[in-house]
Amino acid sequence: MVKELWINLTVNNVAQSKQFFTALGFEFNTNYGESADSACLIVGSKKTPVMLFSESMFEKINQLPITDLSKTSSALYSFDVESREEIDELAIKVEHAGGVLFGKPAENQGWMYGCAFTDLDGHRWNALYMDYSKMPK
Repeated sequence: MVKELWINLTVNNVAQSKQFFTALGFEFNTNYGESADSACLIVGSKKTPVMLFSESMFEKINQLPITDLSKTSSALYSFDVESREEIDELAIKVEHAGGVLFGKPAENQGWMYGCAFTDLDGHRWNALYMDYSKMPK
């Protein structure tokens, strides 16, 4: 049976991607897959691993050409945070670290507050604060 989910993403420059995500407050597992061609980004309290691979390594693993993320999208990576203030702070950090906000912090459906951004490589991320007490029953 499945034990854990791993997400694998291609990046242009592993070191620059590490700097970007570190600036946003993410951590890395430096004991797993750490090299010039890969890094293990840790997401959330469940410590979901997101492997960042250089394009050459990713193409070897995936066995398909890499998509031009400036023209297409096949996924939106979503994560939650603990407060609305964290969303606002994250949006500022994203822009300062070189990412692009394509959804500025805003209320959604009356019980969610979030923002959406692209990282240095064009991967699309969605950050949410969810107030379950306001969620429609």
